[in-house]
Order: sequence, then C-alpha cells, then structure tokens
Amino acid sequence: MLFYIIFYTNMDKKTIDLGVVTGKVILFGGVYSNLQALEALIAIADREEIAPENCFCTGDIIGYCAQPEETIQLFRQWGARSIIGNVEEQLRTGALDCGCDFRAGSRCDGFSKEWYPFAQAKLSKASIEWMNILPDHISFQFAGRKVTLVHGNYNHISEFVFRSTNWSVKELSFRDTASDVIIAGHCGLPFYEEKDEHLWLNPGVVGMPANEGKTRVWYAVLEDNNQFSFCHHSFQYDYKTANRLMEEEGLPSAYAKTLLTGLWDNMEILPEEERRLKSLHYIES
Repeated sequence: MLFYIIFYTNMDKKTIDLGVVTGKVILFGGVYSNLQALEALIAIADREEIAPENCFCTGDIIGYCAQPEETIQLFRQWGARSIIGNVEEQLRTGALDCGCDFRAGSRCDGFSKEWYPFAQAKLSKASIEWMNILPDHISFQFAGRKVTLVHGNYNHISEFVFRSTNWSVKELSFRDTASDVIIAGHCGLPFYEEKDEHLWLNPGVVGMPANEGKTRVWYAVLEDNNQFSFCHHSFQYDYKTANRLMEEEGLPSAYAKTLLTGLWDNMEILPEEERRLKSLHYIES
C-alpha cells in the first residue's frame, strides 16, 4: 500500500511528498486538451511497462486544443499524477482568463480569450472539482536525490523559465524546496541545465510542438539503474485529427496550424536566445 504525506508551505501551497520512488519515471507537461497526444503517451507508458503512478505531469492538462473534457476524463482514468498548472488554477476558481502571464494586448493574450472560455464551457462540474485536489507541488526521493515538480517556478506558477533564464532565478526554487532536482513546466520547450550539483529539467509538453519545425512532441524519462539519469524523448501522434477538431470548433487557427507546421505562430514569450535557436540542439547531440 502506498502512503504519502501532504503538507502546506508558505501561502498555503499544498505539496505531496511521495517518499521514495523507484523504477522508470515519465515526466511531461502541457497536454493542452490534446486527447490524441495523451493517448499516444499512454501507449508509450504501457509499452515501456511504466505504471501510471510513475507518470508525472507538470500541469496545464487543459489548454489550446479541442477536447478538454475528454482529456481530463482519460487522464483520470489513466491514474497518472499531476500538479496544478495555471490553467487549472484559473478554471477551478472560475476566473475569466487563463492566467498564463501573457502581456496584455499581445497576440497570445488575444488567442487566450478564445480557447479559455471554450475550455471553461466544455468542462463538467466533476472535472472542475477534481482540479481542486491537485497539489501545487509533488516531491519525492529518486536515486538518492530530492525531486520537486513545479509549474513555472516554486514561487510563481506562471513565470516563464527558459534555458537562457539566469540561474539565479532557478536557484530560488532549489533553495526554497531544499531540492536537488526541479522538474518544471509552463514554457513549452524541453531543456535542462545543471549547476552546482543541481538539475533544472523541463521535460517539454505533449500538447503542442516545440517550435522546431517538426510535429513531434516531447517528454522525459528518469531512471535509477545504479544512479540517477535522465533523457528527453519525442514521439509522433495523430496531429491531423487534433488539428481538424480545433478547426471544426472554431479555435484559434494559428494554434491549430502549429500542430501541422511545428512552428509557433509568434514568439512573444521567448527570450532572444530561444527565438534565435528555433531548434532543440541543446538537448540533442
């Protein structure tokens, strides 16, 4: 029988401490209401014989795509774990916007005024209530290292943290959680950075491609064979169906097109380094 500890930290943050986790672990973020991508990820976990309780989402299960209720239902049936993303935080409080921290009046801000009300209208009361049980953070011991999941960073759920973000920003989350490894989401790009025996790891998101001109999406795997190790992985899914459903529901065409092109409609949220790269060679050899 599995036991875990729930405790509350500053500002009433709820953290679930799972104790020791062993075996392969799948990490992913941003399902974004993309049912087809979630189905493909579950098939990968099944094929690799990774139990649902060893599959962790960094939040934003709901987002830009066309099947929010179906996605929540499948996620719950699967039994994977998730922390809360800014989208779930907004939805469960009945907020009028996604809380993504987009600049007011920006192109992303305009699009959010289309997809967020759509998701809000499609979700059942039971799904909204389920979001209330999601913790802000999950922590566990893995191969002798303390791992903590955050969405943006520990103290700001919707802060965009990229590889180029100064280490001093990342360092605060390590300090405030006493962690060796931070697993983060929100920014939409897979990357890692190591410094002073600390690892910041963003596994990427599965609901949208990573602005590299390819339709694949990203996740990461932790392993504990003799020592702590990690690796990013990508997969293909039925993106054409996901695109068609978005178009049929009248969701932002620019986001629907991204599923086909692998390129973001705009790069407003990206720092200059990430805009310039438009690729992922910092996680690939």
